[in-house]
Amino acid sequence: MAGRPRGVDDAVILQRTAEVIGRVGPARLTLAAVADEVGLVPGTLVQRFGSKHGLLVALARQSAQDADAMHERMRQGHDSPLTALEALAADSMAPMATPETFANHLAFLCMDLTDPELHEHALAIHHAQEKAIRALLNEAVAEGELRAGTDTTALAGSVQAIIAGTGLNWALDRQGTLPQRLRSEIRALLSPHVQSGKQPVLEES
Repeated sequence: MAGRPRGVDDAVILQRTAEVIGRVGPARLTLAAVADEVGLVPGTLVQRFGSKHGLLVALARQSAQDADAMHERMRQGHDSPLTALEALAADSMAPMATPETFANHLAFLCMDLTDPELHEHALAIHHAQEKAIRALLNEAVAEGELRAGTDTTALAGSVQAIIAGTGLNWALDRQGTLPQRLRSEIRALLSPHVQSGKQPVLEES
């Protein structure tokens, strides 16, 4: 019988790891489960990442690197900075399509808060998200979507708080979809600062 393939990119392994976490949570995550997901033997993952903790650190590191490109990724394909901002919020929570997956990823965040290595990368993601949000808000001011003089630094912090808090509220009350709720809450926050006639169309999700 031929052996299972060894040539699976780390990026694919890490993506599948995130998917497994969404299904079972970090506590029940095993190298065997991830190996089965990508068609490898657990020993190959040990060779590449050392341990389950090493795999989780690699996932956190990759997520931080991906977050650095968040602004440009969201800006492409959206004529409006505010529409791009709504898309950024929805994209940041995309893996959490159900309350169950939200709970499992939230458990991973709880690990980030107590593990020094994981916390380093979680903080980098937090800063990258804030930077991307602030850049889009600044563009919205420059392009006349938001009023001149809008405090984009303060608003960026509020948008981040909304992204985190809306996910928890949605997981509890389960009204609508998470992307819909995020777009609606961000729109309500920004509404007092939007130039008349410049409100973007609310996308369906």
